Amino acid sequence: MFSSWSWALSISVLAFELVGAAGAQVNKPAQQSAPLLVQPWQHQNAPLPEIPSMPGDGDGAYRTGHYRDLFGELGHTQAESRVKIDKAFQQLFHGDGQEERIYFETGANANGPLAYITDWANNDARTEGMSYGMMIAVQLDKKREFDAIWNWANTYMLITDPKNPSVGYFAWSMNTDGTPRATGAAPDGEEYFVMALYFAANRWGNGKGIYNYQAEADKILRGMRHHAVLAGTSPFRIHPDDPPFIPPDHAWPSPNNRALAQGKSLNTVFRPPPHTETIGPMVEENYFMVRFVPDEPGGYTDASYHLPAFYELWSRWGPVEDRAFWAKAADVSREMFTRVTGPQTGLTPDRNNFDMTQIAGHDGSWPFGYDSWRSVSNWSVDYSWWRKDPREAGLSDRIQGFLSGQGIKSFADKYTLDGKPLSNRHSTGMVATTAVGGLAAKAGPISKAFLEELWNLPIPSGEQRYYDGMLYLMSMLHCSGNFRIIMPQ
Repeated sequence: MFSSWSWALSISVLAFELVGAAGAQVNKPAQQSAPLLVQPWQHQNAPLPEIPSMPGDGDGAYRTGHYRDLFGELGHTQAESRVKIDKAFQQLFHGDGQEERIYFETGANANGPLAYITDWANNDARTEGMSYGMMIAVQLDKKREFDAIWNWANTYMLITDPKNPSVGYFAWSMNTDGTPRATGAAPDGEEYFVMALYFAANRWGNGKGIYNYQAEADKILRGMRHHAVLAGTSPFRIHPDDPPFIPPDHAWPSPNNRALAQGKSLNTVFRPPPHTETIGPMVEENYFMVRFVPDEPGGYTDASYHLPAFYELWSRWGPVEDRAFWAKAADVSREMFTRVTGPQTGLTPDRNNFDMTQIAGHDGSWPFGYDSWRSVSNWSVDYSWWRKDPREAGLSDRIQGFLSGQGIKSFADKYTLDGKPLSNRHSTGMVATTAVGGLAAKAGPISKAFLEELWNLPIPSGEQRYYDGMLYLMSMLHCSGNFRIIMPQ
């Protein structure tokens, strides 16, 4: 519903972003100076400062095997937590199809059952949600659901047409019938696919074909760094036998096409002329950072795509030739979090430059938006699993303190980095990820209040249940100590 939206780097993704945005209801410690604002099209990313490496296994759960049960620290038993988690899984995966469920099985093929996770409000399936669904399934030992989602992603989303420069990646948005809405990729989906597949290999062992989870994870991870730089002219296909993908001259069917309801024409966005796209790796090699989209040249990153907790595992389990890269990427991500957060708020921008400077626009720097909800969870889980950078604890204190001051039951879900509200909507998913900040924040009344608020929230339902629901369920797992590193046997 909210994340993985491109800007001018990809015309096909831009077209969908404008429709989705029209329809949606919808980062140094506090003493640092104001961030440098630059326009991305005017900026030459400067070299990164020297960032010290953090060797070893740290002092977190990877080394100790201990995962904090934040709900248990409030007095709730593991049995009580599991009741809530099981109920949320049942509702979101197997509940009422109109108001509760986002997981839908759609028959079978030679590889077995097929299922997708849908953004109900926008009526599509996204690599973000598909990979989140797989992560939830492997954490909860739900192999059927995991395999069915992975089968659907490989059948419909995997780009196999060699004339599409994104070949080998997964198209980030598809209609639920398996036809495309986009013909390019967004790296946050690939990142979660990789981690979920490694965990699946460790939990269930490897099967054959697409169910050789280790081999599939290795293949995606190699492609993220080593994808050839390829150019092509639209329209593109997902598979060689598909018709060319030509965006419609009308809004995608969705409950949320408000722009068109207000008489605004977006047809010039839906029907771009043929254009050349150049697609390369999903990482910016010289900066050890994941890109927002793999379009070349230029570009920028998204703090919420940075997953140092996962990168540490990839530096141990991934292809040997890339392990040093991912170890460095984890260190760079930790440094970046400290540099791009709002000095008083702890809010991260949806986009920032590779040299950790801010992108100008939107009433100052790029704002804290829907993607950004995930950043606090990303650095707090990294602190929990690895405990290599104490600054992450300070970042969690900062964002929890700011949002608590805004009203824990009413804070907005979009802000400028200095704390000006940009929406009047309060979102379950943002409450949930901020509560995960308790894995790093100091114990006290503010952290406790967020955990109690998450504990008491209803399971998301209705039109907006996709993003809120995925973040709610993963956050419940994190805060109960049940989202764990599944180690090799």
